[in-house]
Amino acid sequence: MARSSEQGSPAWVRVGTLLLLLHCVSVRGAALKQDLALDAGATVLNHSMNLVQRMESLLAMGNGSDVTLRVHTINTEEVKVIQAHSLVLTMQSDVFEELLLTRNSSIVVLRETSDCAAVFDKFIRYLYCGDVSVRLDQAISLHKLANKYHVWGLQQGLTQYMTQHLSSESPTGHVVGWYNYALLIGDTALRDSCLQYLSWNLSSVLQSGEWGSISEELLLSLLQRSDLILQSELELYEALEAWINHNQPVSTTVESALRAVRYGMIPPQHLFRLQKQSALMLKYYEFIRDLLYLAFQFHSASPIQLAKYFDVNCSIFTPRNYLSTSWGSPWVINNPTRDDRSFSFQTQLGPSGHDTSKRVTWNALFSPRWIPLSARSTYTELGAMQPTRTDGGRPRIIITPATSSSDFAGVTFQKTVIVMARQQGKVVVRHVYNFHQSTEEVGDFLLDADLQRRASEYLIDSSLYLHVVIKPLYHTLLVARK
Repeated sequence: MARSSEQGSPAWVRVGTLLLLLHCVSVRGAALKQDLALDAGATVLNHSMNLVQRMESLLAMGNGSDVTLRVHTINTEEVKVIQAHSLVLTMQSDVFEELLLTRNSSIVVLRETSDCAAVFDKFIRYLYCGDVSVRLDQAISLHKLANKYHVWGLQQGLTQYMTQHLSSESPTGHVVGWYNYALLIGDTALRDSCLQYLSWNLSSVLQSGEWGSISEELLLSLLQRSDLILQSELELYEALEAWINHNQPVSTTVESALRAVRYGMIPPQHLFRLQKQSALMLKYYEFIRDLLYLAFQFHSASPIQLAKYFDVNCSIFTPRNYLSTSWGSPWVINNPTRDDRSFSFQTQLGPSGHDTSKRVTWNALFSPRWIPLSARSTYTELGAMQPTRTDGGRPRIIITPATSSSDFAGVTFQKTVIVMARQQGKVVVRHVYNFHQSTEEVGDFLLDADLQRRASEYLIDSSLYLHVVIKPLYHTLLVARK
């Protein structure tokens, strides 16, 4: 009988009942959950999906609609008409609430850019159903709408979506666009995530069509960083030349970019070639002559002698995270939870041409279940006391030189361990750990990684993919003479 009565009621009554139910669920959700938690013997009957389906049907059919949204696409004749319900709109958005309070009729006129107008249906559907399907090329448009109409849950969800899909494949790339958008709206979390992704995966970015779309501001920001991960400084210079040829920026931008290249990290034979074959260097040679001269001095003299007269702590003498074999080695650890592993590799003593023939041998040890001394058993006269910590330890990596430290005069080493992972089917940098010569290991190495799970986000086909980079740093021995 109740069902017959409901079917015989006017449409606005059924709609009002449904919307009132939705309102009660939204407002009193926390209280209802608390009541259920207190009633330990209760059984929860969850029909929320039915409610969502009815709300979706309500939007699609327009039953009981009391407001018409006319969405005009700016600079076009296109108009999209949506029959909506004021209660739903005002519940979800204080911007809509204000618009509806000040309206003179049942029609609300909205003006949106073409990209936002194209996804406005998705946006409104989210207000009714609480879910939305997103493609990479729709994320910014939906984020704009969520920001404009103060739908904070959707905005936060889209920020998280973009952060988690930086490595997804797209025809023209999307990370640079997301970075520019985050910069525009002041979303520092998204901006920093995009900047970190570009810095840690720069080699693949340089080879993509996205590189040419990088803004001048982003380009100069990247060039200042020492944590860039790429094959070599020469690769960066050649990519910079391609970017300049493609974008034709003003001379001041070109000069700033060229002066940010670390010429001391480019072997002299390549510098000679660039001087003769690079049209960019030939054109702007006078603006970087002093840097090239300093780089050739750096490669020809002993670093100890050079350090007496020049500040070798400046950026031109500071390596980035280079993946070429002169600076480190990849290390694939199969079944990383099984037992301890070790391997040895060699790097050149320093980037100076004076040191390229000198090699340093490094020993690396990986332990999957290291237990700190503070957590191990302590022995007393009464026997062993069990530690308070009962877990099986955590992963540990130790990197030590096998070569005598007496050969390292004037040089210290920063050790960098790069952890690779597969995200959205693409191998990318998952994490970067840094530690220096004075320490043998990094304290938080894989601290939050669950290597026991075969599907762990830190593993690729059940293996741990690492790349160890050794960055030699020269330090000034005497105050430079004037």
